[in-house]
Amino acid sequence: MKKVTVLDYGSGNLRSAERALARVGAEVTVTSDYTAAMEADGLVVPGVGAFAACMAGLRGVRGDQIIDRRLAAGRPVLGICVGMQILFGTGVEHGVVTEGCGEWPGTVERLEAPVLPHMGWNTVAVPEGSVLFAGMDPGTRFYFVHSYGVRSWDMPVGDGFTPPLVTWAEHGTPFVAAVENGPLSATQFHPEKSGDAGAQLLANWLGGLG
Repeated sequence: MKKVTVLDYGSGNLRSAERALARVGAEVTVTSDYTAAMEADGLVVPGVGAFAACMAGLRGVRGDQIIDRRLAAGRPVLGICVGMQILFGTGVEHGVVTEGCGEWPGTVERLEAPVLPHMGWNTVAVPEGSVLFAGMDPGTRFYFVHSYGVRSWDMPVGDGFTPPLVTWAEHGTPFVAAVENGPLSATQFHPEKSGDAGAQLLANWLGGLG
């Protein structure tokens, strides 16, 4: 049984994530403890609310350091919703620019859509070779609740560099719905609220833990 820590930094659907991960066979701990987060087989970083508030909470428990050091050691991390957004370079909300973790370049900004928030079920466009979405039909739907997202992917591709797999969705305009980048994975949607499809995605992620 794989040991997974859900990082408690004052934001996120902690218990929903805990229950969803336990459902697919993980031994789950919800904590802000640095050592537990570092030593777990997998780390889940949830998040709801404002980008700036989430970053403040994350830094308050040294979560940015935990993420960076786990990735440097090749240890898996999964970000969910704002827990995905804070992995990017910056967030812009109401004219306020906040520095993110910077694991990926890019800006989290307000979606351009006639109706916000984007709330409900939506399909995603999955790239070939995805592990997170393995075994799922192309029309599989996931549950989204957000008004902000990453609307362009800006990471350059160099020689000898394997580019991340980027999954897209659309609400008004296209936005990044998920990223798979070695030990670092993230989803804009909530797998813990996405029924059987979300359970399959979490099981796929769990199966990739060392």
